[in-house]
Amino acid sequence: MNRKINISIGQLAERTGLSVSAIRYYETQGLVSSERSTGGQRRFLRSDIRRLSFVLIAQQVGFTINQIREQLNSLPQNRTPTKADWTRMSRAFRKMLDQKIQSMKQIHVFPFGGVKKSAEWLKERGSWPK
Repeated sequence: MNRKINISIGQLAERTGLSVSAIRYYETQGLVSSERSTGGQRRFLRSDIRRLSFVLIAQQVGFTINQIREQLNSLPQNRTPTKADWTRMSRAFRKMLDQKIQSMKQIHVFPFGGVKKSAEWLKERGSWPK
């Protein structure tokens, strides 16, 4: 990690609005990674601000930690992602988001006739979970 572009966990918390414990949790989930300073402090890349912002937005629209991790894993881990890297990941994420929106639209408009009829309606349209 380039020492000139790293920040402390406190600075990362301040920049993202997340608590330090939330950042530690996301680190245990593999969404960000840190190195330790000689004094034992966690040090993060400045680009982790954007990664964590993406995590927050993705969670707000209903994506799981596993789905978010899968998307973030497509970004380079050994350097700061470029605009092209983010664009490539965004395209894949957009497809998933469009599918989620379509599913929500179907659920919003399906004819309520009880759980059994609703489940049958979803199965007919291929929207029933497998």
